[in-house]
Amino acid sequence: MGTRVLGTLAYTIAAACLLPMVAVFLAAVTGGTDTISHLMDTVLPRYTATTVILVVLVAIGTFSIGVGAAWLVTMTRFPGVRILEIALVLPLAFPAYVLAYAYTFILDHPGIVQTTLRQVTGWGPRDYWFPEIRSTEGAALMLVLVLYPYVYLLARAAFLQQSATAFLAARALGSSPWSAFLRVSLPMARPAIAGGVLLAVMETIADFGTVAYFGVQTFATGIYTSWFSMADRAAAAQLALCLLGFALLMAVTERAQRGKAKYYQAGKRHTALPAAQLKGWQSAAALTLCVIPVLFGFLLPVIVLVQMGFESEQNLLSRRYVGFIQNSLTLAGTAAVVTVCAAICVGFFQRLKPGRQSAAAAYLARLGYAVPGGVIAVGLMVPFASFDNALDAWMRETFDISTGLLVTGSIWLLVAAYMVRFLAAALSAYEGGQSTVHANMDAAARSLGQTPLGTLRRVHLPILTPSLLTALLIVFVDVMKELPATLIMRPFNFDTLAVQAYRLASDERLEGAAVPSLVILAVGLLPVILICRQVGRNQR
Repeated sequence: MGTRVLGTLAYTIAAACLLPMVAVFLAAVTGGTDTISHLMDTVLPRYTATTVILVVLVAIGTFSIGVGAAWLVTMTRFPGVRILEIALVLPLAFPAYVLAYAYTFILDHPGIVQTTLRQVTGWGPRDYWFPEIRSTEGAALMLVLVLYPYVYLLARAAFLQQSATAFLAARALGSSPWSAFLRVSLPMARPAIAGGVLLAVMETIADFGTVAYFGVQTFATGIYTSWFSMADRAAAAQLALCLLGFALLMAVTERAQRGKAKYYQAGKRHTALPAAQLKGWQSAAALTLCVIPVLFGFLLPVIVLVQMGFESEQNLLSRRYVGFIQNSLTLAGTAAVVTVCAAICVGFFQRLKPGRQSAAAAYLARLGYAVPGGVIAVGLMVPFASFDNALDAWMRETFDISTGLLVTGSIWLLVAAYMVRFLAAALSAYEGGQSTVHANMDAAARSLGQTPLGTLRRVHLPILTPSLLTALLIVFVDVMKELPATLIMRPFNFDTLAVQAYRLASDERLEGAAVPSLVILAVGLLPVILICRQVGRNQR
């Protein structure tokens, strides 16, 4: 009975993860051709072009910074390399939209940089040209600064795992260090690097806060505008379907390249790659190149946000802000517990009943991470709004009672959206820990009379406590930072710190937006600290 219940739960969770995509598809194809024709004649080409440009810029930027920094801290030695090896991860704590608020405060027309420039030169507003931060390029820069750690972490791990045999052979055959890197080390690390870049790309197409604040029109902003500003659900669904197709294409591409790209060590023994000691201008150049991402991706924004927070009139201890914090913690805590429990159901069922069906359930459960939050929101709101309206109409006709919206606009539907969005992260953390539990432990527990659920409770969960806590922390922080699904699906008058920061920034009250942004940043530092500790342990 326990196994059947577990299987039912696993398949139900997989179906819940599939539901938003099916709902978006059905809503889009039943929305009529007039809507999509109008979109194609008006906004669709602009959304497509802007999204593609943003993706290309972020891919190039994260690749360049992530791979370059990973190679420098792995293959060279210069003053401060041990500190920078860890500090390069810190920008991962920032949501891109928070970074956007900080840099707008610095670089916009009334910001300190342009104000100082006009005071020093005596120029007027039209006497000089200054790069516009509120642009596609500005949004790409914000995303690059917070997403390059994905590439850096994976590339660094790949370089550390490489044996020096092939690299030294290339050097012995006359290749320079740079040539050996390009022709040997970089191709060997390609699967990990490509995975990091594609992960950054998927985060880019899912981003809403940055592009919305900068006024950059992408599919993510188009969905929100169609849903709220124009009240056109058909247009929102069709735009969501376009974004969903692009996201799934990226996910399939990542899985395909990861599955096919393999390499084998050239020797039986693992020999660490030799690290070159840099001196003079080379040492200074390496130090500068590694400091720049940390400076502009973490240190400078933190200083600016703290200054903005002190200058604001926002009181973090006020009753209103305590409410925002309570709402954020409630959503994040509930979603984290629900998501990790779902990951345990899916992961343990796949271990208990290996086969195509359990593997399919696990695969569907992972799809949500490739789906932007706005798409999930539309995919859940459309069917449940129809259900609520149909139920209300039937209750009115039958019992003359109005049930209103029972599910739509509830906290539980929002928690379900978070579960769909972040289940893949929790499942990865759980399966990583589960791989350390040998199958003999299961056999021993069963021979002692334990049921499958008893084995899970008494054997697996105590061993997997660190992995489960990591999964809880990851989901908790992701929910705290999540913006598009929260904006669309939150209950009336139920605002979070992310929503408050976005609202204040949209009203050009950047100093006020700094206060909730700092709280989000502080929470986001928790998993980054764990990652930094792991990086520190892996230092050679």
